[in-house]
Amino acid sequence: MRTVIIAAVVLGVMVLAGLFAAFGPPGLYAKSETPEFCAGCHNMAPQYEAWFHVGAHRGIKCVDCHLPNENFPLHLTWKSITGMRDLMEWHLGLVSEDPKASERTKTWIQANCQRCHGEIMARVNEDRWCWTCHRQFQHKTTGAVVAQIP
Repeated sequence: MRTVIIAAVVLGVMVLAGLFAAFGPPGLYAKSETPEFCAGCHNMAPQYEAWFHVGAHRGIKCVDCHLPNENFPLHLTWKSITGMRDLMEWHLGLVSEDPKASERTKTWIQANCQRCHGEIMARVNEDRWCWTCHRQFQHKTTGAVVAQIP
């Protein structure tokens, strides 16, 4: 019984320390939500620059599109899982030179398009990915429409 109590106390202290680091004065949660934090590890400097200078979505953060945002516990769970995976890949040198969205990430991006653009989405065919037609909003082609205007 005493071992269980000690384990519960240690676990509780670890949870409180994690909550303090994430949401307290260190603010790790808020820092890890910034596009600068994302671009610090992902090899996407050209995409970050395009988003920063001419991106139609430059007022929103990477996690607004690339993580589930239906509810906070789901967002936090996947943010933790993908963040730990990204951290491991970075330290093992497994980060791709040409990062691509996984099928899971594509479904999150599509759901976030629908969440933010609900009225418009009600009038369109939802059988396609949003970026099938809106290619100018993909990271590699952000600003392409601006460049085509004479």
